[in-house]
Amino acid sequence: MAIKKISVVVPVFNEAGSLQTLYDRLSKVLCSLRFDFEIVFVDDGSQDKSPAMLKALASQDTHVKAIILARNFGQHSAVCAGFEMAQGDVVVTLDADLQNPPEEIPKLVAKIEEGFDVVGGIRQTRKDPVARRLISFVTNHMASVVVGRTMRDCGCMLRAYRKDVIDEMLQLNHAAVFIPALTASLANRFTEIPVAHDMRFEGKSKYNLFRFLLIYFDLITGYSAIPIQIVSIAGFVTAGAGFLFGLFLLVRRLVIGPDVSQGVFTLMAILFLFMGLLLLVLGLIGEYISRIYLEVRGRRRTRIREIFCSKE
Repeated sequence: MAIKKISVVVPVFNEAGSLQTLYDRLSKVLCSLRFDFEIVFVDDGSQDKSPAMLKALASQDTHVKAIILARNFGQHSAVCAGFEMAQGDVVVTLDADLQNPPEEIPKLVAKIEEGFDVVGGIRQTRKDPVARRLISFVTNHMASVVVGRTMRDCGCMLRAYRKDVIDEMLQLNHAAVFIPALTASLANRFTEIPVAHDMRFEGKSKYNLFRFLLIYFDLITGYSAIPIQIVSIAGFVTAGAGFLFGLFLLVRRLVIGPDVSQGVFTLMAILFLFMGLLLLVLGLIGEYISRIYLEVRGRRRTRIREIFCSKE
């Protein structure tokens, strides 16, 4: 498929300090390519001057669209809102904090031209704290198991997609929206390439422990039945262990005699073990049921308040 137009989708959340620099660098890179292009900024409920700056950029540049969401819906939901508005044959995503250098975009587009459906970036010499890199390591391995293909850096937002993969993803209306994992599972040809990684232009990351936990829940319950299968196996093993332990206690009682003090502590240990497993099982089942509920209800992931683009 020949590429005629490239869409760049940028989620924005309180990034007023970096927007102008991002726009300047992004425009310079895209103008150097031989394709038509558009830049789709999606403001995800910013509380700073980001919405006003995006409106100004959209009014002065016909290549820019500014989508203002009604509130903060989360990074991946905001990207999906941008996907719905994107018109390019290839869609590129990157963060607004300039940790993803726009100058790396031609490398991703070149890989798409080679015939790949999805191209992910692998951040080289990461400028993130050790704890953040450790979380990414765990996430990458979890995503690889769930998706069924190796993902070396699913946390990198600098990625390129063929439009047909994006359209298929949007048609699924998936309740669990972790875009790298979902698109990797849909792509026929998927690859990752090394890309540069810079320090944040200003401010600090908007991701905290709670947001990472939500991502883990999405990965665990949104793309595979493996967790519930593991719980079933664990239940079978626990039941078997309980039976064997009961048999052991019976034989011990017959051979040695009753020991009341040890019996109380043993009972407490078994009780806590089974209570923990029961709560884990209930939590997983509840997570699956909630996702079924969200998909059946069919509510939109986001609500758009305003869309700005130049009339020229």
